[in-house]
Amino acid sequence: MKRVLIVATDGFEQSELMQPKQMLEEAGAETIVASLEDGEIKGWEDGDWGESVPVDLTIDEVSVGDYHALLLPGGQMNPDILRMEESVINLIKEFDNAGKPIAAICHAPWLLIEADLVDGKTVTGWPSIRTDLENAGGEVIDTRVAFDGNIITSRNPDDIPAFTEALMDATTISSEADRVLENA
Repeated sequence: MKRVLIVATDGFEQSELMQPKQMLEEAGAETIVASLEDGEIKGWEDGDWGESVPVDLTIDEVSVGDYHALLLPGGQMNPDILRMEESVINLIKEFDNAGKPIAAICHAPWLLIEADLVDGKTVTGWPSIRTDLENAGGEVIDTRVAFDGNIITSRNPDDIPAFTEALMDATTISSEADRVLENA
C-alpha cells in the first residue's frame, strides 16, 4: 500500500487537503496527516474557518522512509506558517533527497522555495506567488499541473483532480520507493 504524508497546520485550504486525501484513499493509498502539534488542525474555507482534521503525527515523529510521497496543501496561512519552521523545511528537503514525489498546490510552493527546490524547475502556483517562484529561479507556467522531476505543483482548487492524479501516477511508477520501504 502506498503511504502519502500530508503536512499542514491551521489555515490549510479545506479542499486542498480533504479532496486529495479522499481521492488517494479511494485509490487504495494510506494518508497520514502531520503537523506542528498533536490534536487537530482547522481548515479555511470561503473566507472563514472550516472543518478540523485530526493530526496523526507531529513533524518530529515523521520518518521519511515510511512514506512514498509528500503532499503539501495550500491556503495562504498554512504554508506561510510552515515555511518559518525549520523542522518542516528539513523534512521537505529529506523527501527531495530521497527522490520521492513532493506535491504542492496553491500557496504551498512557498515551502518549496524555502527548501531551495524551485531553482531550475518548471512550476506553477497561485497567481500571487508566481513572482516569488520566478525570483527563486523557477520557470513558471500557467497550467493545471507542472511536473518536473519529483516536484508536482498546481494552481488552485480547480486543479485538484489533475494534481492528485499526477501524485498518484508519480507514486505508482516509484518502484524504487517500494524497495526502500520493503528493506526498511
